[in-house]
Amino acid sequence: MNDRTALVTGANKGIGQHIARLLAAEGFTVYVGSRDPERGRRAVEEIGGTARPLVLDVTDPGTVERAASRIDRLDVLVNNAGISPSLAPPTETGAEELRHVYETNVYGVVTVTNAFLPALRRSPHPRIVNVSSGTASLTWSTHPNPQFTPGNGAGAAYRSSKAALNALTVLYAQTLAEDGFKVNALAPGLRATDLNPRAAAGGDPAEAAQGAVHLALLPDDGPTGAFFSWDGTSVPW
Repeated sequence: MNDRTALVTGANKGIGQHIARLLAAEGFTVYVGSRDPERGRRAVEEIGGTARPLVLDVTDPGTVERAASRIDRLDVLVNNAGISPSLAPPTETGAEELRHVYETNVYGVVTVTNAFLPALRRSPHPRIVNVSSGTASLTWSTHPNPQFTPGNGAGAAYRSSKAALNALTVLYAQTLAEDGFKVNALAPGLRATDLNPRAAAGGDPAEAAQGAVHLALLPDDGPTGAFFSWDGTSVPW
């Protein structure tokens, strides 16, 4: 009997919904995290199978605590919820926008991860996948790389928030290594989602979701504290 359980935040659309669908196909009971109950319910209907709705706003500690109280054991946590309201460079980005983006992309990940740690610790093979961005790689931002032209300061709030998320990924991996956790970051590539206007020209989000599921299913001798592209290749920090 397969009794594995997963939670995907921001799973009512885009890459998150595809991740939830693929995990359900792997036999997981998948909790579809969504701020909006109705959108979450519709996503669960589309995914079908073992998908379950879970009202969860990563910026609202109260909803996170209530969601965590519903799940006794969790095998996989995918921190997918993220926002990118602007592609402005830092010279045109105010502190308020930075706070707004960090609230979801950084603080929200910490809130959710820490709230669900007790449930994850009850799993024999706990896995955490943080959906980051190749644009957060400081190496790729300053050197030739396979995904985008470096030397562009656009999207400062989003990219710096994902760089902070990368740092947290390493620190969580180091902290939880002795407890058997595998904590890794994923660069999904540019995907056709509503993340921002540029994303509309991206590729299939289902392709990126496969990379997340690969990290969710890592064996016990798999990597931790690493950064991978959707195709499994390593991304430099």
